[in-house]
Amino acid sequence: MAKSRETFNKKEKEKLRLKKKQEKEEKKEARRANSDKGGSLDDMIAYVDADGNITDTPPDPTKKRVIEAESIQVSTSKQADIEPEDLIRKGTVTFFNDSKGYGFIKDQENQESIFVHLNGCIDAIQENDKVTFETERTPKGLSAIEVKLIPKT
Repeated sequence: MAKSRETFNKKEKEKLRLKKKQEKEEKKEARRANSDKGGSLDDMIAYVDADGNITDTPPDPTKKRVIEAESIQVSTSKQADIEPEDLIRKGTVTFFNDSKGYGFIKDQENQESIFVHLNGCIDAIQENDKVTFETERTPKGLSAIEVKLIPKT
């Protein structure tokens, strides 16, 4: 008769494995029994009050306001037309590189530094010159155009 191949250690490991599997099944059943999933619809509904806060109480129907759909505007408001004199700004050339053809102008009103290129200049400019200019929006930001020297008095 052949000797059994199962040793005491193998039997103990098998018992532990079965015990863990049984405990896992019991925990799974306990979670299913105590689960809140699939609760009633009333438990899942949330309301927004007049102040924009989320609550679980429904709003008071006596405070309901009726809004006409025609009164809702779904567009941006038009800006007032800018006067041509508002477009012209004054500033001082803070930096200008003649060899590369670009520089910066510091706006007198808001102290903003605005890029200027030689192509946007009507008069030849140098550093510390007082100038008038207009701006245009470019992909990299504001750029000065129509740059003219202010005559020195």
